[in-house]
Amino acid sequence: MRFKTLPLGIIGILLSVAGLVGYSLRPDWLWPVTIAEGLGLLCLMLFFIFHFEAVKAFSARRSTHMGANSILMILLVVAILVIVNFLASRHSIRWDLSENQNFTLAPQTHRVLRNLPHDVKVTVFTREKDPGFQGYKERLESYRQAATKLTVEFVDPERQPKIAQNYGIFRTDTAVFESNGQTIRVTSPSEVELTGALLRISKDAKKRIVFLEGHSERSLEDKERNGLSAAKEALTKQGYDIGTVSLLKETAVPENTSVLVIAGPQRQVTKDEQDRIQSYVDKGGHLLLMVDPDTQTELGPLLAHYGLGLGSGVLVDLQDRLAQGDLTALLVRTFTEHEITQDLTSAVLFPLSRHLTFDEQAGKDWDYVPLARTSPNSWAETNLQGRVVSLNEGEDIKGPLPMAAALAPKKEPEEGKPRPALVVVGNSAFATNAFFNFPGNSDFFLRTAGWLAEERDLISIAPKEPALRPFIPNPTQERTLLYIQVLFLPIMTFVTGIMVWRKRRRL
Repeated sequence: MRFKTLPLGIIGILLSVAGLVGYSLRPDWLWPVTIAEGLGLLCLMLFFIFHFEAVKAFSARRSTHMGANSILMILLVVAILVIVNFLASRHSIRWDLSENQNFTLAPQTHRVLRNLPHDVKVTVFTREKDPGFQGYKERLESYRQAATKLTVEFVDPERQPKIAQNYGIFRTDTAVFESNGQTIRVTSPSEVELTGALLRISKDAKKRIVFLEGHSERSLEDKERNGLSAAKEALTKQGYDIGTVSLLKETAVPENTSVLVIAGPQRQVTKDEQDRIQSYVDKGGHLLLMVDPDTQTELGPLLAHYGLGLGSGVLVDLQDRLAQGDLTALLVRTFTEHEITQDLTSAVLFPLSRHLTFDEQAGKDWDYVPLARTSPNSWAETNLQGRVVSLNEGEDIKGPLPMAAALAPKKEPEEGKPRPALVVVGNSAFATNAFFNFPGNSDFFLRTAGWLAEERDLISIAPKEPALRPFIPNPTQERTLLYIQVLFLPIMTFVTGIMVWRKRRRL
């Protein structure tokens, strides 16, 4: 009777719960957990045996039936929730409701994640209180769901200093990418940084972009307004290997060059250099030439070989230009359908540009596509003495005029041979530090580099972090806004006030 009076039911429940908790904490303690669960089951069985009559009488009550129904409904709801959560964990769906679609990955990023050749491990050293923690967590979760070969681990360097020391981490908010024996570090959770790291670490060989020097071109190392350090950094993040070459010293463009860039030369390019550049292109090379107006580069023979020419004068546009800016600060919005300009929605700022010409007879073997044009209300000004306000029909060249063009041979190359390509832009300032971060400029430059390097995944990996998206009006829109905001709205407010005042006086 003494054994019968023990609270066997409570003891059995406690032993069962203790076994489950113990197993969740220490799965290796299998025997203690088994003993606890066995003793719990024995206690519950003895409880039902010793109290069978009481249990039978209790189960016959009407309240018991209703309670059993309630318990059954609760168990069913719990089962449904468990199944839903299980399915959600296996096939999760996320909706991005942020204003700028901050956590929606670009299509190029999805292609990179789907085509990862090797497993990639990302170790993020950050703390919950650090500014980059939430950005890394949310964005890398999107990456992980889109790629089966990507694993992500978060490490608090304060709680796990040994791991941070092994990786040589001296600052938080650092992500380390590891794959196939390579290691790359990222210090920003932006999509451009993360996807660029994936591109660099997943490629066995990097495409090399070489900038010509020796003619006072814009410098890659110059961090002032006229330098190209921002463009170099952006190309590096996109997974390119950047270098320079002087064809005054070298007898040919290096063989591993994917794209040769001539960025704003100010002095003459010799005939020997032009012959070397032409030989490189004709053998399947890719050339990006950016030439400013009023420069004595003498590149005419090289461009004439492909039917191209550099127009004289400086482009002026009364319609597509920067509001409150100079007439020569072109804000180009007119693009031709091409892989470079596809889905390019932001205007590109070309300060002080020249136009291009194309001779169909000389370039009959080339497919010529003018990428960007001025508006019909534009011209090439040949005389910049004084303030330019009107077109001189006798001297100036009426628009619209192309200022950027892409060329590729109409005939497909033989199997196994590369296909040459050229992009010529009548301006180099758009890629400088002063204008590179202008909406559209970096996008156009990176798209051009990606098309020439035949890296389709690298064309415009647009960041989804919150960014300034200003409305940039042209002069006509600016005047319209001025009339509406400064004149129309105040006058309407004044008239409405007078009408209300007079109506009230009559009451």
